[in-house]
Amino acid sequence: MNPALIIPTFVSGARRRSESKGVVSRYDHTTDIHSEGELGRCLKSLEGVQDIGLIVILVSADRSIEYEAVEKVRATVAEHPTLNVIVIGVAELAIVRERMEQLGIERVSQQIGLVGYGAIRNLGLVVTCALGFDAAVFIDDDEIIDDPAFLAKAMYGLGKLTKNGIPILAKTGFYINDEGSYLSKWKDKWYNRFWQQGHAFNKWIRKAMKGPRLSRSNHVCGGCLAVHKEAFRRLAFDSWIPRGEDLDYMLDLRMFGSDIWFDNQWQLRHLPPPSPHEGARFRQDIFRWLYEYAKLEYSHSLIDLQKVTAGSLEPYPGPFLEKGLRRRIAITAFLRSLVRPDKKAYRRAAKDALTEATYYAEKNCTNYFEFQQIWPQIMERVDSDKIMTTALVQSALIEPVSQQARQIETRPIDPGMTSQIRLDLAD
Repeated sequence: MNPALIIPTFVSGARRRSESKGVVSRYDHTTDIHSEGELGRCLKSLEGVQDIGLIVILVSADRSIEYEAVEKVRATVAEHPTLNVIVIGVAELAIVRERMEQLGIERVSQQIGLVGYGAIRNLGLVVTCALGFDAAVFIDDDEIIDDPAFLAKAMYGLGKLTKNGIPILAKTGFYINDEGSYLSKWKDKWYNRFWQQGHAFNKWIRKAMKGPRLSRSNHVCGGCLAVHKEAFRRLAFDSWIPRGEDLDYMLDLRMFGSDIWFDNQWQLRHLPPPSPHEGARFRQDIFRWLYEYAKLEYSHSLIDLQKVTAGSLEPYPGPFLEKGLRRRIAITAFLRSLVRPDKKAYRRAAKDALTEATYYAEKNCTNYFEFQQIWPQIMERVDSDKIMTTALVQSALIEPVSQQARQIETRPIDPGMTSQIRLDLAD
């Protein structure tokens, strides 16, 4: 296969707090425009990956520093001249949007862009499709890849059939943390009694790690995610979910009759910088889970979709999609506000659970399904588009040192072809 490697990176300036008021424009961590950040470390590790092809870096930045952020990223990329990289910033986004308008694709700036996790991933898919690649592999800029066979493992099983003839069109690996473990660092504390997210995840992954190499997944690591062209041509990411767009994509795939598979031999190291704003992050989780709950409830009214229930998602993430979610959120936020850092943010989160977050969920839970109706048409029109490809490469390509690295391979596959190789996995 011919995968493109997609890396979103988030750059902030001193005025970030006043500029990023929207719930989807707040991120788990950003790199200050004046600091080194983790991207260089990630690119350094990619130098040892075998058969690595094109790397697409998507630069999301505060509006006041958008061009400065791109130059910062370009300077970091220039320190790794053996890698074949294009940097997609605000100028390249303008190229994409102009070409999409020429192709009759309009009013999708919120769904495809450089603001919000889902929109950024959709932009990565548009670029991947336009350049003619047959798979997208997402990683994050705060990760390190130690395995030279990382891409080979990413492609293992992708596009193949299970023993029961089910196509594997998306798969996820897992993270190793700074303690060398794939388990969550969740702590069994009294203030987490009603919100045992880490405990539920650990229960799921322990079982998945003991199973066959590939099994149906209830979890998705967005920084270790491979999506076949057959999947991303049919299904977009949700740009209205504040965070957790990776897990949401798995739920969307199930609604539309597909799935994500877990590969217990595909891994990388996830080493995010420390975050002092755990209360603010929990607030994002409140918006996320209430939105996800409302979205699933609404999907049950659509007769052409598969019904996804909390019971089918045990032990994780089912408990966070059950009735009584608002009450559990409010209690957890209050309990944590008593003892955890960022107390004011937790108290605000408890209030938002009953007001703003609920309103956001009810207002926006139908939007994705409306956008999803036109997504396949968007993919069909941009697929291997020579005009967009030429413009993007001229604008965004970072010149590598070798002639071989200078060549961007864009060999599209026949969408109707699926390998018949049978794999050792669980249906």
